[in-house]
Amino acid sequence: NEKMDESELLTVPDGWKEPVFTKDDNPRGLLEESSFATLFPKYREAYLKECWPLVEKALGEAHIKASLDLIEGSITVSTTKKTFDPYAIVRARDLIKLLARSVPFEQAVRILQDDMACDIIKIGTLVRNRERFVKRRQRLIGPKGSTLKALELLTNCYVMVQGNTVSALGPFKGLKEVRKVVMDTMKNVHPIYNIKTLMIKRELSKDPELRMQNWERFLPQFRHKNLSKRKEPKKKSVKKEYTPFPPPQPESKVDKELATGEFFLRESVKKRKKMEEIKVKQAEALTKKQEERNKAFIPPKEKPLMKKTTKGKNRGPHLSKNKTSESACCDILTCFVTAPAESKLDIEAIKDKVKKAKTKKLGAPPVNPAPPSSTATDKKKKNQSKNKS
Repeated sequence: NEKMDESELLTVPDGWKEPVFTKDDNPRGLLEESSFATLFPKYREAYLKECWPLVEKALGEAHIKASLDLIEGSITVSTTKKTFDPYAIVRARDLIKLLARSVPFEQAVRILQDDMACDIIKIGTLVRNRERFVKRRQRLIGPKGSTLKALELLTNCYVMVQGNTVSALGPFKGLKEVRKVVMDTMKNVHPIYNIKTLMIKRELSKDPELRMQNWERFLPQFRHKNLSKRKEPKKKSVKKEYTPFPPPQPESKVDKELATGEFFLRESVKKRKKMEEIKVKQAEALTKKQEERNKAFIPPKEKPLMKKTTKGKNRGPHLSKNKTSESACCDILTCFVTAPAESKLDIEAIKDKVKKAKTKKLGAPPVNPAPPSSTATDKKKKNQSKNKS
């Protein structure tokens, strides 16, 4: 026998359907009666009353008995003697569950088909904060139900968001995708990311060559942008290695004395030793204080007064144009002080230079002040004569 390829065994042929379960498959029927009941909310009562004949008709084809109790607010389904399909009661149970969860009858009745299944996802307990829960639930529906419609088209499922539950009806593969999208949305992952991934998967599944390959390279990788990394502390405390033994007991005063031999000395010797130690400490403290006090009396280092003279010029004092006569005299005196004893100075030449500096108009007052003008004296004499008259 030739061995078949594993890929052929795993893939389901296109257009293959499971054969329908007929009465010939189970001619004797069921041995015992099975029944299921579910409660429905008060606001659902009017709609169930209206569509109840249609529900009874649809379940009657599978020989399932249904009863509506408006006083208790419950629906009950049970098998009869004519029921031949053992799984029909499970489908009937799912039908009444969907009707109680506000799914319209036109959609809920599809659960009686063989290739259909349903999933009721509870989302009420996934988010603690009520406001946050409402926002995320609305995000799943989208603006004017656009997100929910896109999800329905991609998964071939009917999705109904009602209260604290999400009811989904469709093929098994689609229900799996719907549950993933709903759970991720409640965990603060936007549904648009999952919808984008589903769209890419849909296109890839059309290509027969890529059907058996890994699709991870084609799928987008989304990262959380809003979550920042935890800041590490500046000072990291390094944990010591664990040891089962306790730390060594610290030495007492008596232990230290025993180690040095002081314990066996007399009291008078101990006191003398203590006094010596105190005196040594006091002497050290005194020297330190004295040094600190003497620091104030140490003169700071003075800068040199004379600048180095340039080569090729006379060593005598030079008067700049910008300097006044007083500053010039100061410069000359400093030259006298700093000049070495060996060099001979021409005192007469220096005196002449000082006289010339005084006569120059460098901001100093003139030597011979000019007499007042004749016009000014005439005016003064006229004013005096007027005052006398």
